Amino acid sequence: MKTKFNVQLYKNRKIVWLVSFSLCFISIVGMLICFKSTNINAPLNLGLDYTGGTQITLERSCNDDCFILNTSEISNNIIDIKNKDKKNFSSNTSPNLTRSQIQLLDNSKLISIRLPFLSAAQSESIVDEVTQSFGPFNNENTSVETIGPSLGKQLLKSSLISLFFAFLGIALYINFRYDRRYSFLALLALLHDVLIVCGVFSWLGYFYNVEVDSLFAVSLLTIAGYSVNNTVVVFDRIREKCLVDNQLSFKYQIDNAVGATLTRTLYTSFTTLLPLICILIWGGSSLYWFAFALIIGVVAGSWSSIALAPSLLSITSKIDID
Repeated sequence: MKTKFNVQLYKNRKIVWLVSFSLCFISIVGMLICFKSTNINAPLNLGLDYTGGTQITLERSCNDDCFILNTSEISNNIIDIKNKDKKNFSSNTSPNLTRSQIQLLDNSKLISIRLPFLSAAQSESIVDEVTQSFGPFNNENTSVETIGPSLGKQLLKSSLISLFFAFLGIALYINFRYDRRYSFLALLALLHDVLIVCGVFSWLGYFYNVEVDSLFAVSLLTIAGYSVNNTVVVFDRIREKCLVDNQLSFKYQIDNAVGATLTRTLYTSFTTLLPLICILIWGGSSLYWFAFALIIGVVAGSWSSIALAPSLLSITSKIDID
């Protein structure tokens, strides 16, 4: 037997709008603060994928007996180089080593280190320090590459273009499936979700130096598809209720539709969050913020689908107000 909740969405619409408006406002403020910050100078704290930098790849000299490494230990070891090698890292213009990104590949046999732009002497110093602490390494397979800022800008441009065309495709599909009113509200809910995720990461970037990389763009595209899917399900049920309960006013039809889909939306969101939480806990540092962005997006998308979009739809038609 399906459970149907008695939802009074129209009655509490102002509370829904206040919550969403507050979250969006806080997100916009965070992005503006990051943009004004001299260290970030962008709405989000862009990572090395977008700004460029130096990539160091080291291959460990071991077969099946390689001991397991911890990325946080390697990162802390790199940060401590400033205190050990003051000759190369003492100036005010020395790179910020806290921005290092560590990846362990092929069962910890390969170590990939992404850092801001380094000089040849600084790169050599880091290779020597990591070798002493976590070696031995095959020196013949050690590589130091520089990723130019033009490549990072191109990747950023490609990410923005992909997001734009994803939103455009969603708008065209909903406009074809429903009408302009539904399409506009679905896009508004989608913008709400993406803005909240970006706002959370802007504050994290400002206070905790959390950076966004290419995986963040992937998470936004995933959130867009998830959010629209939930919204379309709710809109479908609203359209059904308009045909079945045509004797009721539009606001009650929407309340009944949201109540009928609430259980489905909550179950779907919960089952989606379970693997994401597992990735967050056991997925390693490279997937940590990717999973975190998806969790925020799923929660925001569920809220906008069952609360924000229907509550805005309820005021787009002439209805009787008690």
